[in-house]
Amino acid sequence: MMQQVWETVKETITAYTGLSPTAFFTVLALAFAVYQVVSGFFVSPEEHRPRSAEVHQQSEPLPPPIQLGEITEDELKQYDGSDSKKPLLMAIKGQIYDVSQSRMFYGPGGPYALFAGKDASRALAKMSFEDSDLTGDISGLGPFELEALQDWEYKFMSKYVKVGTIEKKDGEAKESTTEPSEAKADTEEAPSTNAGEEASAVTHDDTSRSIDDEKTTEKKDVAIGDAAKEE
Repeated sequence: MMQQVWETVKETITAYTGLSPTAFFTVLALAFAVYQVVSGFFVSPEEHRPRSAEVHQQSEPLPPPIQLGEITEDELKQYDGSDSKKPLLMAIKGQIYDVSQSRMFYGPGGPYALFAGKDASRALAKMSFEDSDLTGDISGLGPFELEALQDWEYKFMSKYVKVGTIEKKDGEAKESTTEPSEAKADTEEAPSTNAGEEASAVTHDDTSRSIDDEKTTEKKDVAIGDAAKEE
């Protein structure tokens, strides 16, 4: 059946065009190619944009950053990008930044995804991806590592919006509060002690002087009395 239809089509093409079926379909393909090229000159660039660009434009814009204030490290872990409805946050030296605009880097599947939802100061300073370095503790770092961390901090300050800070632990807050108070108390006690010593010294000197003056007066009176007796 199909063979009979094909033979009928070939005979029709030859009868109406004078071309063989092969030549006919070749000409038809060339005509279609020419049409595509020519029509491209008369179509606006908007219609030739890639489909991916259209999808990107249609995506919803990022919501404005939300100020969180002071939160704990456990609360910061909720913003690691696992929930697309929440902003993507990251901290450096206790300062929290909204990095949602760079989700391709810090979001799930990105090269720096393990830094999201954490204070990764030590890891950034050392350019380390070890779990033990995913902390805000920067004690013991060398000058070059601290300089590298400073560069990261400047980059985040200039590119991203700061939305909060990490709450200090009870031990750190207590130490920072107690040490200045003790130093102040020692400073206040020292002047009072010195003032007491100075006051006692002045009182002692005044007493000694008054005793010496009384003795001198008595000596003068005795001398005057003796002179009067001799006269």
